[in-house]
Amino acid sequence: MAFTAADQEIANIAAGLALDAVEAAGHGHPGTAVALAPVAHLLFSQHLKHDPADPAWSGRDRFVLSCGHASMLLYAQLHLSGYQLTLDDLKHFRKAESQTPGHPEYGHTPGVEMTTGPLGQGLATAVGMAWAQQHLARRYDPTEQNSPLLSHVYVIASDGDLEEGVTSEASSFAGLHQINNLTVIYDDNQISIDGDARASFNEDTAARYRSYGWDCVQIELLSTGAIDVTALDLALTKSRNSSKPTLIALRSAIAYPSPNMTGMAATHGSPMGSSEVAATKSALGLDPALFFQIPESAAKHQQQMILRGTELRASYNAAMNNYQSREPQLSKQFQNLSNLDLSSIQLPSFDQGSSLATRKSSQQVLEELAKLPQLVGGSADLSESNGVAAKSLEVFHGSDETFGSPAGRRILFGIREHAMAAFNNGVALASPLRPFGATFLIFSDYMRPSIRLACLMQLPVVWVFSHDSIGLGEDGPTHQPVEQLWALRAIPGNSLIRPADANETAAAWIEILRRAKPAALVLSRQNLPTITSNPDVAKGAYIAYESNKSPQAIVIATGSELHLAIQAASELAEQDIAVRVVSAPCLEWFDEQDEAYRSLLLTGAPKIAIEAGSAIGWYKYVGTDGKVIGVDDFGASAAPNYLFEKFGITTANLIKQIKELI
Repeated sequence: MAFTAADQEIANIAAGLALDAVEAAGHGHPGTAVALAPVAHLLFSQHLKHDPADPAWSGRDRFVLSCGHASMLLYAQLHLSGYQLTLDDLKHFRKAESQTPGHPEYGHTPGVEMTTGPLGQGLATAVGMAWAQQHLARRYDPTEQNSPLLSHVYVIASDGDLEEGVTSEASSFAGLHQINNLTVIYDDNQISIDGDARASFNEDTAARYRSYGWDCVQIELLSTGAIDVTALDLALTKSRNSSKPTLIALRSAIAYPSPNMTGMAATHGSPMGSSEVAATKSALGLDPALFFQIPESAAKHQQQMILRGTELRASYNAAMNNYQSREPQLSKQFQNLSNLDLSSIQLPSFDQGSSLATRKSSQQVLEELAKLPQLVGGSADLSESNGVAAKSLEVFHGSDETFGSPAGRRILFGIREHAMAAFNNGVALASPLRPFGATFLIFSDYMRPSIRLACLMQLPVVWVFSHDSIGLGEDGPTHQPVEQLWALRAIPGNSLIRPADANETAAAWIEILRRAKPAALVLSRQNLPTITSNPDVAKGAYIAYESNKSPQAIVIATGSELHLAIQAASELAEQDIAVRVVSAPCLEWFDEQDEAYRSLLLTGAPKIAIEAGSAIGWYKYVGTDGKVIGVDDFGASAAPNYLFEKFGITTANLIKQIKELI
C-alpha cells in the first residue's frame, strides 16, 4: 500500500502529540518521536499485525521500541491506533501514576510488549521473541511455510542500541541461526547526547550486520530532508520474505521538520520550547495554537485501525481453524502449552548418605523435567559444567543440521551471557515456553541488566548458576563468586535458591516452575552429602536439625554449608549444647511466610549464619548481636578444602563461634 497524504497527516498528528506531551511534562525526548512519526505510523497502520481491542492477542506481531527514551513515539501510535490509551493519558506523560511513564513499561501500558530504556535490551530481547515464534511454528506446524503460529517481530533501534555490546552478541546469534522473522529499523540519525554520534560511533554498521548473516538495506534521506517512507515500505515488505533477519539502516534527521532545531542534539533529551514547538507544528500543517490536537481525521483513523484489527483476527482465526484440521494432534499439543502440568513429573530419588554435586543432581532432575514441552534453554558454552546438557533435550541449530535441529529445545548460546539472559526474557514475553539459561555464578555480573529487567517484568525465567563459591578451587579468585549471592538477592522480585543437597535441588526446581517468576538456582561444583529426605524448600527455610532441648543457638545455613552446620550441631549435642539448624535455601520465599512461621524458626536463641559468600546481608536475620561466618575476600587459587579452612568455612570454626556466641 502507498503512504498517502492521509497517512502523512496522521503521522504529523502523532508528531504534534509528542511535541505537546514533552512540553507539558517539562522533560522528555521529543526529537526522535517527532522525526520517526511517519515510520511508526507506517508500521502500525500497514505492516504490524495487531488488534487494538486485544493487546494480548496471541496471533499478533510484536513491536519493540528499543530506544525506550522515545516513548512518545509509541504512546502516540497506541492512542491513534485505538488502544485503551486516552488523550488524558498522553497529557499526563511522565507524571506519577500515569499510563505513560518516561520509558515504556510492560504490564503497565496496553500495547507495550516489553520494558525498554536500558539501551540494547530491546533489540537483544526481540531476538528471543522472534526465536520463540519461529520455534513454535517449527515444532507444531512444521510443514507449513506461512504457519499462523509464526508471527513477526519489529524493532526500532538507535545508535545507542547498536553501540551496546549486548546487541552485538544477540545479533550474531540471530544471524547464525537465520531468525528471519525479525526486522530491525536502525534510526541512523547520527546524533547522541554528546553531539555528533560519529565522534564515538563511525563504523560501517551495515557491513557488520552482513557479516553476522543479516540482510541489510540502507535508505538515505530525501532531498527535502524527510525520511524516504516509500523505500522503507518496500524494505519492510521484502523483510517478511527474507531467509535472514533484516536490518534497515534508515537515515533520519532528529526533530525534522523543526525549522530551527532539526539535526540538533539538544532535541534528544529536552523540550524544544514553546516557540519552536509552535514553529514545528506549523511545518507539520498543524495549528500552532492548539495543544494535543485530535482532528476528525484522527478519530476516523482510530476506527479504521480497530476495524483492521478485527479483520486480521478473522483471517487468523480462519488460518488457525485450517491448522487444526491439518494438524489435529500437533494443534492440540500447541494449545496445551499454556498449561504447565507438573503432575506427571517423577523426580529422581536421592538416598541419604550419597554424595553428589548439586549441579549434577540438577542435571538428573532436568532430564525428567524435559518431559515438559514448555521447557527450553541452554548454556553460555558451559553445558556439561553447568549440568544442563540434558540428553533428552535435542540441540537447536537454525541453519546447519549437522549441529542440531531447527526445532531443538537445548540452545548452545556460545559465550554470550548477556545476550542469553535478554534472549530468555524475549522467549518468556512472546510465548508460553519456560526458558532457562546457565553459566557460572561469577558471570551473573555480565547478565545483571537483563536479570533486572526480567524481575521488573516478573518473567518466568530460570537462571542456573553453577560453581557457586570458593568451592570451585584452583580456577582462583577471578572465578570464585563472593558478592554475587547478595547482589542477586538485592534485585527486587528475584528469588535466589541455593540448595544444600540433591533433594533440595529437586524440590527447588519444582517450586521454581510452580511459581512462574524469576529465579536464580545456585549450584555447587563439588560433591555434597545428601542429608535431607523431604525438605520443605517451598517455604524458603525449615528446621533441618533440632535437639531434644530448647536451642541455645540457632544456625542458619545454605547450600554447601548446611552439612557443616548439622555436623557441628551433632557434635555440640554430645557436649550437652543444644543447637537448632535452619536450612534456608531461599530467603525470599522465607520472607513471604507469616510471622508465626518465621518466629518459630528464628526466635528463642542467639543466631549465627554460615554461607561461603559475602556476609553483608545476613545481619537482617541474625541481628546485630548475632554472628556471620562468610567470605569477604576474593578467594585464591587453591584446593577447595584448603580454601574452606583458610576462610573458616569449617565445622570446627562454626563450633568455636557458636560457643563464643552463647
